[in-house]
Amino acid sequence: MTDPLRTDADTEPDPGTGDEEARVIVVGAGPAGASAALYLARAGVDVLLLEKGSFPREKVCGDGLTPRGVHQLVRMGIDIDAPGWRRTRGMRWMCEGRQVHIDWPRLGGLPDFGLTRSRYDFDDILVRQACAAGARLRTEVKATGPLTDRAGRIVGVTAVAGADKQPRTYRAQVVVAADGASARTAIAMGLERDPTRQIATAARRYYRSASRTNDPYLELWADLRCSRTGRDLPGYGWIFPLGDGRVNVGLGSLPHRRHGAVDLRASMEQWLARLPEEWGLREENADSPLRSAALPMGFNRRPQYARGLLLVGDSAGMISPWSGEGVAQAMEAGGVAAEAVALALIRPEGPAREEALRQYPREINRLWGRYYRLGNHAADLVLGQYGYRPVLNRRVMASPVLVRSLARLLTHGADEPGHDTIDAVLHTLLRLVPTPALTRGPRRRRASSPS
Repeated sequence: MTDPLRTDADTEPDPGTGDEEARVIVVGAGPAGASAALYLARAGVDVLLLEKGSFPREKVCGDGLTPRGVHQLVRMGIDIDAPGWRRTRGMRWMCEGRQVHIDWPRLGGLPDFGLTRSRYDFDDILVRQACAAGARLRTEVKATGPLTDRAGRIVGVTAVAGADKQPRTYRAQVVVAADGASARTAIAMGLERDPTRQIATAARRYYRSASRTNDPYLELWADLRCSRTGRDLPGYGWIFPLGDGRVNVGLGSLPHRRHGAVDLRASMEQWLARLPEEWGLREENADSPLRSAALPMGFNRRPQYARGLLLVGDSAGMISPWSGEGVAQAMEAGGVAAEAVALALIRPEGPAREEALRQYPREINRLWGRYYRLGNHAADLVLGQYGYRPVLNRRVMASPVLVRSLARLLTHGADEPGHDTIDAVLHTLLRLVPTPALTRGPRRRRASSPS
């Protein structure tokens, strides 16, 4: 996908010319890092954004955004009417020969449409918005470890920059880790993944499909089977229209509790063979290789703040355990982290600043804690064992109220305060869920690379 606003100079990597300092360093320029850098820059904070790759770039993603994600783009000031963005009307659920259409609800707090756009340039658009606000971007800079003071607090990162991998040092008062599922910065600071929380995997491929590229709905399939065992896939498949002659086709799956890992490639081939030939989802119409990625879900790394380091997006396991959606959550968390950091930096160093930084995990817990806790239980007891097919049974699919309620639950689409009876019921359900403890999490190791 080309961008008419892009110049040759925009595509050139910029690893910088030497060691640098800023008030805040953001490691990783995906949706979480770009949104954090954007909001920090808007608040007048000197922020340095470090990205190991260059733009534009490929990323494994479904390329679909729910209204919650659209809301975040609007807050960031992204022009969603520019070429390349395509609006969706809602979702189409497919299960055992039945289908149901669910339009995005008309609520006061969220848009009534979704969007699709390839991640090939999606991150680039967000990063350029952050740079326009004043963030300093350094591409082809790979963070290699944390710099810590004698108390073990992070005060920057070491890195290698450019094609020749020149060593660099970047120092700051606060560091935001947005380095994705690898979570290298968090791990180096001793923040381990919760082994009780599963990591899903997803695979996607682009196909040329004239008959499906302008579909107004995001299509989800709930009756897929594991290729090896024939049992229900503990996940779902998707077909998302891009409006440029292509569709994004993929599937996501939790590790099966009883039968181990799922062969995503074989399971996808088995599913595509079922689909109508006129859709064009065949090997000869493939427009990319099949690519896969890990999906850290359900707050699988905590605490989200420790010793000067904030975790946002996939590095904190913020992908929804209900749906596997992660881009909207990443952008929202970036904004929450930026506000906490900006408010902390107006305080003097010491306990007052530390207390302000600790507000970040409290706010994340307030926003999502109950919802994620309930989702983790649902994933453990139902979705990770039996998939979505039993949930989308004949009775549910035949009831418009149940379908709309389930759709709003899966996409975290309930309005706040409640807009209608469905919102009221969902909010009541979530209030019954105990709030997760902030301090709960795996034991932390000492940082591996003090200064």
